[in-house]
Amino acid sequence: MQSIYQSRWSRRTASSMRPAFRSALGVALVALGVALCSAGCTSAGGTNGATPTAVSSAAALPSWRDGPAKQTIQKFVADVTREGSPNYVPPAQRIAVFDNDGTLWSEQPLYFQFAFMLDQVKAAAPKHPEWKNNPAFKALVAKDYAALASQEKQLLQLIAVANSGMTVDDYDKTIRNWLASARHPKFSRPYTELVYQPQLELLSYLRANGFKTFIVSGGTIEFMRPWAEKAYGIPPEQVVGSSQVVQYQMRNGQPVLVRQPKLDFVDDGPGKPVGIYRNIGRKPILAFGNSDGDLQMLQYTASGSGPHLALLVHHDDAVREFAYDRTSKIGKLDKAWDEAIADGWTVVSMKDDWQTIYPAPKQ
Repeated sequence: MQSIYQSRWSRRTASSMRPAFRSALGVALVALGVALCSAGCTSAGGTNGATPTAVSSAAALPSWRDGPAKQTIQKFVADVTREGSPNYVPPAQRIAVFDNDGTLWSEQPLYFQFAFMLDQVKAAAPKHPEWKNNPAFKALVAKDYAALASQEKQLLQLIAVANSGMTVDDYDKTIRNWLASARHPKFSRPYTELVYQPQLELLSYLRANGFKTFIVSGGTIEFMRPWAEKAYGIPPEQVVGSSQVVQYQMRNGQPVLVRQPKLDFVDDGPGKPVGIYRNIGRKPILAFGNSDGDLQMLQYTASGSGPHLALLVHHDDAVREFAYDRTSKIGKLDKAWDEAIADGWTVVSMKDDWQTIYPAPKQ
């Protein structure tokens, strides 16, 4: 059964059609959302940097243009947080999950973690002559991003070998050092500055209204945890992702966790609902993705019996970011888009729905 929030607004957004006018009903619902949220929304206890005072919908999403997508989000939040509403959801059950690559930060021309992996694998290559016949390594050397995108698991295995034997603390430092110096090839900015301003606002808005926000990504937890809290306000324990086997050892009389040359879990596609079940233990009521790799997470969220909201970002802004969907090797949006149209999920147009893409550069 579809959620009431998968409405006429969502269907029109899913077909990437921006309305030519704002209906009186839409304006009334926004006003209602502001009134309800201002009257009674509270935080779920201050987790992951939440502000305990509720933020009105009018003030909370300044980088979102007024339209079906923004109005759907506002109405959903207002309805599930207002006590006495037939759609009220207790704070403990207000779970929101977000993909990372392409949903919270950019992912073109290559997943940012893959860019990190390239440097790590290249540095380890002289010790591994057997890699010369590995398709993922060949694609890496040739900088064939399309081929790398189809070799994700093999590339993850290469990086697992390249950094095996390191303690998790040493690996954490390696990631932090790389992020401090690496720059995006198109924007010449640190990768951690290429987070989406509208999504930062949405995360804060949800937390201010009692939601607990999680990352559920195909990227590895080891790569995301060092910077996610500073960038998004999401602490390490609320980052769900792929992982590498680690082993407890004693080194120089000190207990350490050491990375092993083997993947433990791949949190992508059908792995995402599994990761949610294992690490969160509650079905989300809101899920936000951008690609076919998020399809199962959105299906899982939309299967809930109560209120739920499924959203996709459509990358259709070649001027301010990148434009890609059905034929892209990175962040392909094809089957998930079809299902969004069929089931009334909300598709957010980056070009039409977001006034701003990135935060202002840091001085």
